[in-house]
Parts: sequence; structure tokens; C-alpha cells
Amino acid sequence: MTAEAQAQTRNAAQTRLDILDIATAEFAANGLAGARVDEIAARTRTTKRMLYYYFGSKEGLFLAVLERAYATIRSLESGLHVDDMDPVDALRALAEATYDHHTTHRDFIRLVSIENIHRAEHLLQSETILDLNATAISTLEQVISRGVAEGRFRDDVDAVETHAMISAFAVFHVANRDTFNAIFRRDLLDPERQDHYRRLIGDMIVATLTTKPSLVE
Repeated sequence: MTAEAQAQTRNAAQTRLDILDIATAEFAANGLAGARVDEIAARTRTTKRMLYYYFGSKEGLFLAVLERAYATIRSLESGLHVDDMDPVDALRALAEATYDHHTTHRDFIRLVSIENIHRAEHLLQSETILDLNATAISTLEQVISRGVAEGRFRDDVDAVETHAMISAFAVFHVANRDTFNAIFRRDLLDPERQDHYRRLIGDMIVATLTTKPSLVE
């Protein structure tokens, strides 16, 4: 490949990244219906035609934004190397990392909320998102299995349920921040309380998995 061709490839890749950055903010702020392709093109100094060349359509661009957003959190989890940790420490690390990610990537929460409004119709068309998120469950399955084998975790809570509990706490702090603050006068994203909330989610998940199940009469 010539130097000129390499430069064109780099420029194309950078243009695509720039479009995704701007589109992420535009979709998160205005939703799928309210986001304007012309605005995204103008802010990336490209054209609507070029945007469609890269992503096919407005919906294709939204799906690409979602795919990158999910890839980011999954990459973070894989970087924790929880296989090398004690299972309790690994569980806490995954919970705390999820909390940190969600509260610092607030557009991600808004994008997921928007996709839920659309009943996940775009996500279900993705060739990568389902595979990406399968790794989140397989990672938790391995951690929980080790904890159960060592007699430290209960055996009636599976990885999907654990993932849901972790996500529920972390997502709530972003998705319900404004209404919660209006009602209870407490900002769930107050910087001075983040260390406390991070420890709390770790404590909650570890306590849940290490508490013996209650007997049902």
C-alpha cells in the first residue's frame, strides 16, 4: 500500500470515529427521532452523503453507536483479569467497575434507555452486540462457579441475575438522577459520595452471593 493510500485509510478511520463521537452525543441528547443527521455531518465537517456511505442510514449510525458503546464496557471488564482474582474480590471488582463505567459514561445509559423505548429493535439486528454481551455473562459464570465450588457463594443465584442486580444499581444512579434529586434532595452523582456508592455496590453484591439462601416452607 502506498503512503497516499495509507493516509487515506487513516483519514477514513478517523472520520468514522469523529462521526461516532458526535453521533453519540446527538443521539443521547435528542433520541433517535430527534437527532439530526445534518447536524452530525456539519459538526464532523463531512457531508450527509458521506455519513450514509459509512453507515447506510440514520438507523445504521445509531446501531453503530450502540455497538461501540457496548464494546467499551465489555473491554473494560476483560481488562480486569478476574480469572486471576479470588472469587469474592473478582465479584466486587466487576460490580465496582460497572458502577464506575456507567456513572462516567452517562451517554451510554441514555442510549440504552432510548433503545428500550424502541423495544431493542436495533440491538436485535446487530451481528456483534449479542456476542459482546455474552462475554459479560460468561465472565460472571466463571467467577460464581469458582465461589460455589469453594463453598463461599450460594448456588441459587445465576450470572444473569447477578448482572441484573449490578446493572440496576449502577443504571439507576444515572437514569433516575434528576427525579430522585427532586424528590429526595440527594444527588446520586454527587462527587463526594461516589467512593461510598462504589463500595456499597460491591458490598451489596458480595453480601447477596455469600448469604445462605432462606428456607422456603
